Amino acid sequence: MIQRLLMLVLAAGLAAGCSNTIRGAGQDTANVVNATQSAGQNVGNAAAY
Repeated sequence: MIQRLLMLVLAAGLAAGCSNTIRGAGQDTANVVNATQSAGQNVGNAAAY
């Protein structure tokens, strides 16, 4: 009984860690997209001068 409870707690912790990693990867991807868009705008503005 204690082993099953321990395994359940371990599995829940592992799942929480994975979801946190997925969220972090999503935020990193969004930051890359924003930086790329900003760089493109800077190049566009420089070309306009």
